Amino acid sequence: MSKIKKIPEVTIEEWNKVNEFNREKTEEFLQQQHLSPHTRIQYESALRIFFRFIHDKFNNLPLYELKPRHALQYQNFLMSRELSSSAVKFKRSAVSSLCGYLELYYSDEYPLFRNIYSKQIPNPPKSFKHEKKPLTVEELENLISELEKRQEWQMVAYIQFSYDSGCRRSETVQLLKEVVNYDYVKDPRTGENLPYYRTHDIRTKGKGSVGKIRKLIYSDVSKGAINKWLEVRGEDDCPYVFVKKTKEGKVRQLSASTFNDWCTNVFSEIVGRRVHPHQLRASRATNLVAVEGKNIEKVKSLLGHESSETTKIYVVREDEDDVTDLF
Repeated sequence: MSKIKKIPEVTIEEWNKVNEFNREKTEEFLQQQHLSPHTRIQYESALRIFFRFIHDKFNNLPLYELKPRHALQYQNFLMSRELSSSAVKFKRSAVSSLCGYLELYYSDEYPLFRNIYSKQIPNPPKSFKHEKKPLTVEELENLISELEKRQEWQMVAYIQFSYDSGCRRSETVQLLKEVVNYDYVKDPRTGENLPYYRTHDIRTKGKGSVGKIRKLIYSDVSKGAINKWLEVRGEDDCPYVFVKKTKEGKVRQLSASTFNDWCTNVFSEIVGRRVHPHQLRASRATNLVAVEGKNIEKVKSLLGHESSETTKIYVVREDEDDVTDLF
């Protein structure tokens, strides 16, 4: 498989050369309050890449003069860079959303403008750049054991909590140190302690700056790993569990992208195959449902899905198991 040719981010100098109308409408579009902070960042990057392409290939035309042929050529350009189908679809979606914004709110000024991504332009065929293969319990145990030998306690805490709670990397970075002091959740019927804890409010995926709020569930295993990391880390004023120390000696909240770096540069080397943050979430779902035989409705609640149909996407079953049952 050939290596993916990553599209470089647009520099300030390149962006300043983009048609003024395109820059203004992009900034205006990004100010919409229904966009989450994370989505806004992704949209900004995608739209800047699009308008750099228009600048370079189509004489910097303003958005209202673009046609479906321009959209098709941009999509072909993305596919020629061997991006995954999901990456192409997202960049296409960002442009289509901006076109919809212009079509809806500026119809009086540009009555002939229509969304350049019409139904006649097919979506790129679905492709997988990497095999969807969750981590087994044995692989996770070996990974944690090796990290403990290396005394990488923050990494151990990250893996234990992310896998235990089935959370996303953007949720993990929000975790506060205070969770090590929380008590067990009480059974509302008997008042007895249940064998798990709940975090403070965590912002999950959702529209707007507030998004969807929920509490993550974690066990004594996670609590112990976080405690160990905080003991090694020592005292500081940063309230977050996962942090980095700056050159000036200050302790700050870790960026979610750091987890990608850990997975690529450390975890993959230990496991012997590709590891990525979202894989921990899928591994938790798969091991609970396909290996331990847990009810998928209960796993849905752990992962924070509204429908078990979404949870099923995360569960990877071996075809051989189904065939074996037939014989």
